[in-house]
Amino acid sequence: MIVFPAIDLKNGQVVRLAEGDMDRATVYADDPAAQAERFAAAGAEWLHVVDLDGAFAGESVNGIAVRRIVHAFRGNVQLGGGIRTRESIERWFDYGVVRAVIGTAALTDPALVTDAARDFPGRIVVAVDARDGMVATQGWADVSDVPVIDLARRFEDAGVAALLFTDVGRDGMLRGVNVDATVALAEAQSLPVIASGGVAGIGDIAALKGRHGIEGVITGRAIYDGRLDLAEALQEAAK
Repeated sequence: MIVFPAIDLKNGQVVRLAEGDMDRATVYADDPAAQAERFAAAGAEWLHVVDLDGAFAGESVNGIAVRRIVHAFRGNVQLGGGIRTRESIERWFDYGVVRAVIGTAALTDPALVTDAARDFPGRIVVAVDARDGMVATQGWADVSDVPVIDLARRFEDAGVAALLFTDVGRDGMLRGVNVDATVALAEAQSLPVIASGGVAGIGDIAALKGRHGIEGVITGRAIYDGRLDLAEALQEAAK
């Protein structure tokens, strides 16, 4: 199982939000590239980066910081936040991003996902962000009337790499991953699932490891707050 340490960007800084609320941001670092290097030094081979400002703006806002992260990190960078056009997908791939995470556009422009997944096999991830089982969009500011499972199933045969499932109500809250909902999504369709939202400690890594259809888990605040040692988490996931 892959452990993805997370770097969420707001105004060029490394932050974590509580329940996706931009007004409830805690700043953890001023140098995102240096943070990426620390994660690499701990043994991380994958990094999950989110342009939070971009998620609300619908286009890249923290592009300079992202490019510096890609340059500094020795492994694979997975990027989300405001990626809603073919041009932006191709630009980030040209900059060295390995996977593009598409959320809002997966709901509003599904052809973008299917076409990109066809042309860039294994490099497109669909974000299925949930509030009470319904898909949240626009940086989680809006909630649609589309159930998460319905959105997930639209892309089962499209060639996407994985689904990124976030329980928005748990994100940044250290309440523990919603294991039941994550596993239920994995079992209800055929795509691998990446768990996100609420990781509180090593117990969450152990609870997800080895579960059917779970490719990985994203963790941010638990690492920054010292509740989870990244090197230990990587070792647990590899057992």
